[in-house]
Amino acid sequence: MSVSIRLSRLGGKKKPFYRIIAVDKRKKRDGDCLERLGHYDPTRTPVEIVMDVEKINRWIANGAQCSETVASLMKKVAAKAKKAEA
Repeated sequence: MSVSIRLSRLGGKKKPFYRIIAVDKRKKRDGDCLERLGHYDPTRTPVEIVMDVEKINRWIANGAQCSETVASLMKKVAAKAKKAEA
């Protein structure tokens, strides 16, 4: 079974809200997930991104692949964490 870390869409029409999930690549976008890893809300100001980085890194170590969108969100979270440290 190949695992993908990707977004699952929730929310209403023109009010998107996404969960970051680990899921079998063959499943549908909004199908059953193996584990919830965070969420992303683009409608808020500033944009809300909440991730459990430890769980994501554990899945990646076990062979999961991130979607392009999740990878870019991880970069934003890492940059934000670096700014907070400085």
